[in-house]
Amino acid sequence: MSPMDEPVKLDFEALTDLRTPWCLHVVVTLRIAEQVAAGRTAIADLAEATGCDADALACVLGHLTTKGVFAEPEPGRVALTDAAQWLLEPSASFLDLSGIGGRMAHSWSTLLTYVMTGRPAYHEIFGRPFWEDLAANPGVAASFDALMGPAGHGSPDPRLELTGGWEGVRAVVDVGGGTGAFLAELLRARPALAGTLVDLPGTVARAVETFTAAGVADRVTLAGQSFFDPLPAGADLYLLNKVLNDWPDGETTAILRRCAEAARPGGGRIVIMGGVSPDGVPRRLTPEMVLVGGRTSTVTEFTELARRAGLRVVAAGHQPGGHAPGGRFVVECRPEPAA
Repeated sequence: MSPMDEPVKLDFEALTDLRTPWCLHVVVTLRIAEQVAAGRTAIADLAEATGCDADALACVLGHLTTKGVFAEPEPGRVALTDAAQWLLEPSASFLDLSGIGGRMAHSWSTLLTYVMTGRPAYHEIFGRPFWEDLAANPGVAASFDALMGPAGHGSPDPRLELTGGWEGVRAVVDVGGGTGAFLAELLRARPALAGTLVDLPGTVARAVETFTAAGVADRVTLAGQSFFDPLPAGADLYLLNKVLNDWPDGETTAILRRCAEAARPGGGRIVIMGGVSPDGVPRRLTPEMVLVGGRTSTVTEFTELARRAGLRVVAAGHQPGGHAPGGRFVVECRPEPAA
């Protein structure tokens, strides 16, 4: 038997280990890394400062020590390892159980319902669907916005190739653009461009700081609304960046239809990043599927959804940018001519 024919041995204990992720959630929620970095290294002192049981906290930190997150220079004391410095970064906030991290972590317990029905069961845990829950809990919504913005994913890459280039593009509408991180970078990279940010009122209100810090606030219009309602009309470009992956086919078609209705006659276009994948790519489970019943379509599937919305696909392919190894997959559409 050649090495290639040998059966693969899986470490199922490691694959099913729930202790480590939950221990990380707990120490991030309690800000243990920040306390240690500030010089409070005795477990008894950490327990007192965070209102915890000292023995229980010692067990959690002891487990994470075996995983290389903390070190134990002497009994009863902990130190951060070099690797654990990441816990001090803003991006670690997605583990905080008091914010969106808690919502995401607990939602995985609804996976069985999702698999059996194809629909999210977030409401089973939190009493209402995901988007309604965010609307009812501004603090959680703010942590979600932070996770989606530079604090969670870093500064967006504004490189974006359009069929025929950017010449003639003067106005862009970022549909469902969150707190404006991507739109801000687009405007910084293209001084002649003006932008409109469309998102729910509470989210748009938090975008003011983003645009001010980027120095582009004078070129931005804020539209606090649902993207299921009519969109600001007449722009050259409508962006759907990491939006469609959060919605099933019916809602995806409705969003695309609003973009088609609003796009500038004869020259408007819609660009989609997220929610569409090349044909033949294996399906993968993503958090938004469990949270909101989101779906990623293949190009062939998406082409039909776009047709129902009055759009035709004019380009689809990988471009530089994003977090995927091959870059982000970008689809460009244009409205079908009126009959």
